[in-house]
Amino acid sequence: MNRQRYFDYIGGKLNILSRRIETNGKLNFLDIHSHSENFYLHFFNLLYGYELVNLNRKLQNVEAIDLIDDKNKILIQVSATSTKQKIESALSKDIIKNHTDYTFKFISISKDASGLKKNNYVNPHSIKFIPQQDIYDIATILNDIRSKKIDEIKAIYEFIKEELGVEVDIVKLDSNLATIINILSKEQWDETDHTMTINSFEIERKITFNELKNKSYIKEYCLYHPRVD
Repeated sequence: MNRQRYFDYIGGKLNILSRRIETNGKLNFLDIHSHSENFYLHFFNLLYGYELVNLNRKLQNVEAIDLIDDKNKILIQVSATSTKQKIESALSKDIIKNHTDYTFKFISISKDASGLKKNNYVNPHSIKFIPQQDIYDIATILNDIRSKKIDEIKAIYEFIKEELGVEVDIVKLDSNLATIINILSKEQWDETDHTMTINSFEIERKITFNELKNKSYIKEYCLYHPRVD
C-alpha cells in the first residue's frame, strides 16, 4: 500500500535525523543543528503551506527565533533542547515585543515534546502561543502527515528522500551478505536440482552486452543456479 510505504519511509528518516542530532549534540558536533533549521524551514513550508524564511537572513544573530513567516505571522524556534526553560527564555526575548500579533511555535528536533505540551508558560509579551498546538515533535508531525491525501504524502515523501535519503549503508550491506553466505554454505553443492526450469534470459547476449571477461566461470557455475535461486 503506497500510503503506508511513504509514511513508513518519512517516519524512519525523521527518527534517524532526530537520533543523529541528539548524538552529535552530546559530542558537541553542532553543524547538523544549523542545517536542521533550513530543513525544517522547507519541510514546514511544504507540510503546512507556510512561507517561512530563516530570520538570520534578515537580522543577524537573532536570539531565540530561527524562522519567520510574515504573511502568516508565525515565529518559530527550532531546538534540540526541549525544556520549559528553553521555551520561556524565547518568549521573554525583546524581539517578541515587535511581533505580538504573531504566533510563536516551537519545534523539538530531537526529543519527545509531549510533556512540554502540558505545561503552563510565562509569556511576558503575551504573544499567541498555545502549547498543545504550537509545540511540535516527530510524533506530532507524523500525526499531521497521516491524515493528508495520498498525493500530499507522496510530495512529502519525495522531499524527505531528496533531503535525507542516503547512500547504501555499507555496514548493513555487509551484514546482509554475510547472512546470505551463511545460508548458502549450508547447501549441498554436490547435488543439483534438475527439476527446476531455468529461464536463460538470453545469457550469451547479456554476457556480451556487459562485457564480461570470464565467460568460463559463468558456464562452470551456472549449474548451481537452482540452488542459489
